[in-house]
Amino acid sequence: MIKRKEKITSQSSQKKTVRERIQEIEVLRRITQTISCKLDLEEVLHQIIETVVKVTKADACLLYLLDQLGEELILRASKNPHPKLIGRIRIEVGEGITGWVAKQAQPVAISRNASDDPRFKVFHNLPEDRYHAFLSVPVISQNEVIGVINVQHKNKRKHRPEEIALLSTIGQQVGGAIENARLYQEMKKKAQRIETLSRVSTTIASNQYLEEILHLLVTMTAEMMSSQTCSIMLLEEKNKELVIKATQSLSDRYKSKPPLKIGESISGRVVKEKKPVSVLDVTREKGFMYQDLARKEGLCSLLSVPMMIKDRVIGVINSYTSEPHHFSEEEIKVLQAVANQAAIAIENTALLKRSLAMEEELEARKVVEKAKGLLMKNKRITENEAFKLLRKQSMNTRRSMREIAEAVILALEMGQ
Repeated sequence: MIKRKEKITSQSSQKKTVRERIQEIEVLRRITQTISCKLDLEEVLHQIIETVVKVTKADACLLYLLDQLGEELILRASKNPHPKLIGRIRIEVGEGITGWVAKQAQPVAISRNASDDPRFKVFHNLPEDRYHAFLSVPVISQNEVIGVINVQHKNKRKHRPEEIALLSTIGQQVGGAIENARLYQEMKKKAQRIETLSRVSTTIASNQYLEEILHLLVTMTAEMMSSQTCSIMLLEEKNKELVIKATQSLSDRYKSKPPLKIGESISGRVVKEKKPVSVLDVTREKGFMYQDLARKEGLCSLLSVPMMIKDRVIGVINSYTSEPHHFSEEEIKVLQAVANQAAIAIENTALLKRSLAMEEELEARKVVEKAKGLLMKNKRITENEAFKLLRKQSMNTRRSMREIAEAVILALEMGQ
């Protein structure tokens, strides 16, 4: 009788194991079908969160990815909507349980009072930090950790070895999908940058007014760099100040930002040093002058590049993001290329203005000379007397010498 019960128990256990294996295979199949074939990164991350929550019946699920330098984990997706925190919560590798998992490439399972663990790092704006149970696994691609998945339950929960193993397998399975989506995203960005540079060249070669060109440039650059705010500041030689001349920002507070002296804040430093400067978070940057304004506008990272004409700086282009961002060498080179093309457009416009002014001045001189000749002939006066007469009339009527000269020519020619 006892042996029969043991046999039944053994058969029941085997059936349970088989069901769990079938479930695991089904989960992995679903991941392969719904995640691996997708290329949009945000969609991939959303699908991962959805799958993990369904499998673990979690109250919360957070997904962190390593930044470009591999030094920090950035919150990229979560079950509970955290629009203001996605991309902003950052954990150093080795910091907190999440950082420990990334560094050791091993899972951590805590059944109760997770916040009491000495490795735990509290984020007061994350309600999930008050949950009891905590399960964290690394996301792996090509034997390298690229992120971490955290699963949390409000109540105490003992994580079975099978559950930990399944979530660890998911972490390995989705790593490739995330990397593929990242590569696709980078390819799209590169294609967009090439297209934008082509459009910049076309815009600069057009016959539009400078103000229109600058506005088009900041709009295209903001799109290309995924900027929260993009601006062009030009250096006014008379006051040696940088003044905002164009921005796609609709904020009057930003548009009315005071001018900067050379060497002041980040943009002034770029002019002084004649080289690009990037800042991870302007609200914490000691040398940045408008931290309060940046907080109100939701500005975070900044890339500022000089607009160069040979060795002379005529202004800067600023690109701000709304989330912390490490600007890559490629991004810096692309923005520098845009800045240099913009500088050429501005210089050509200035040259054209000077050329038109010279032409107008030459025409004015011809008119004045003709008027002087007619006055000398009709009034029988010297050239100097004729010039003084024209100048006196110009001062008395507050009209230009050309206007007075044209009036004299018209009067004298009609009287002949």
